[in-house]
Amino acid sequence: MLLIGMYDSPFVRRVAISMKLCGIAFEHGDWSIGADFERIRQYNPLVRVPTLVLDDGEVLFESAMLLDYLDELVGPQRALLPRIGRDRRTALRLIASAAGAADKGREQIYERAFRPADKRHEPWIARCRTQMHGALSELERHAGERGAGRWLVGEQLTQADITVVCAFTFLIEALSLSTHSAAYPSLRALAARCEALPEFESTKAEYSAPVAYG
Repeated sequence: MLLIGMYDSPFVRRVAISMKLCGIAFEHGDWSIGADFERIRQYNPLVRVPTLVLDDGEVLFESAMLLDYLDELVGPQRALLPRIGRDRRTALRLIASAAGAADKGREQIYERAFRPADKRHEPWIARCRTQMHGALSELERHAGERGAGRWLVGEQLTQADITVVCAFTFLIEALSLSTHSAAYPSLRALAARCEALPEFESTKAEYSAPVAYG
């Protein structure tokens, strides 16, 4: 399999980590939508990452679809998303909150990185910031209620932990939230625990020029 996309995207990264945790071998196409637009377009006309090219040539894209495929591939006993019941609903809610926070962080980055300063719409940036912190606050509340040393859902690492940590690390690094070290202590503890795992360690990205605090 070929996984296309750079690990500085939390959506690409959560797929890569999931594949590693499931023991699924893959080649990593470390390609940028900016620099490798035409190369990616050969596989995905939408030119979105992550894109996963299966061994038979079938192409899947959008990380939620890829994660669903991986769970189907490994079977219910090894799937990273709980199958049924409250745990599944809780995991899906946490995943949606984390993905939404990452989206709102990405929109802030795009506004500041690609739009000329005189064209930026500060009320829009402020709204994205409010939405991002609203989602992070809910995730922090849940992690705090679970308690130190516990996973977000059930008694083992799930896709909720993977997605939340990928999103949180992305926001910490790309938006320089690390300068506010007192914020989100429970999420920071969960991230530290996950980022020490080899599957996370091997997919860490460098953010050479983070934008101003969001």
